[in-house]
Amino acid sequence: MNVEQGTGSNLRGAVRHGSVAAWMAAIRPRTLLVALSPVLVGAALGWHRTGQLDWPVAAIVLAASLLVQIVTNLQNDVGYTARGAEAGGTRIGLPRATALGWLRVRSVRLAIVGVALAATALGLALVALRGWPVLAIGVCSLAAALAYMGGPKPIAYTPFGELTVFVFFGLVAVMGTDWVLTESVGAATAVASVAIGAIAAAALAVNNQRDIAHDALVGRRTFPVTFGAAAGQRLYTLLLLGPFALAPVMALLAGPMMLLPLLLLPAAWALRREFIGCPPGLAFNAVLFRTFRLELVYAVLLASGAVLGRLWGG
Repeated sequence: MNVEQGTGSNLRGAVRHGSVAAWMAAIRPRTLLVALSPVLVGAALGWHRTGQLDWPVAAIVLAASLLVQIVTNLQNDVGYTARGAEAGGTRIGLPRATALGWLRVRSVRLAIVGVALAATALGLALVALRGWPVLAIGVCSLAAALAYMGGPKPIAYTPFGELTVFVFFGLVAVMGTDWVLTESVGAATAVASVAIGAIAAAALAVNNQRDIAHDALVGRRTFPVTFGAAAGQRLYTLLLLGPFALAPVMALLAGPMMLLPLLLLPAAWALRREFIGCPPGLAFNAVLFRTFRLELVYAVLLASGAVLGRLWGG
């Protein structure tokens, strides 16, 4: 059975307890694209502006970003279970390993501590290389990852989930990467951080739209629960298509090759249409993963435009 297509009790025995598959269900490797894209863009735009790229430092930044996303996913899995939000049996999203008994809550919490410590160690290495401002970036990012589904008032239970993703996987991650690698932030990088953050937030908007009925039942006041499904559709449209309006701005700042992401506009429009017409239920998962892929391809095209612009002097 494909664990990404089942729901609730029909998946309970689908994965062996404590297995690699169980941990992969909690880590959710496909979502790690949201951590890869901003580092790629920040590094490429920094190199475009300065001609410098410290590969070891870039590798540390990427590893730290991936670890923070893993902490987010693990905390999301165990925090949801600990709050009993699976009890209603109506959730139709991706399976949660702890809720289905594939992993013990205590084991996942220990893993969160271990991954957070690893991310902290990488952060301290960057502090040694680039100074104390890196510490503020790292502490805030890790705190947001833990607070998403942790603490007395998790971010996931408010309408601010998309905003949080936009800030930390867009503004902070893209501009932070540029700053760590070059000790400065370019204007094109600032605009790109808005674009990348918007598409990352669009992926969460798919999640929240898919789960709107269940979230309302368990007390999660997400954006579409609070403002309605139609508002959720408008938000997704803005987050998905807005970045394409920013491509000409980036072209003015860093050269015409920054228009490369516009090649994706027809695919983004088709994805928006699919989201609007998506029937309730598991069909949203396909839209979710296509949104992740669109973010990565947008980032690759943007980074490619930065590299080609530098090489060709335009």
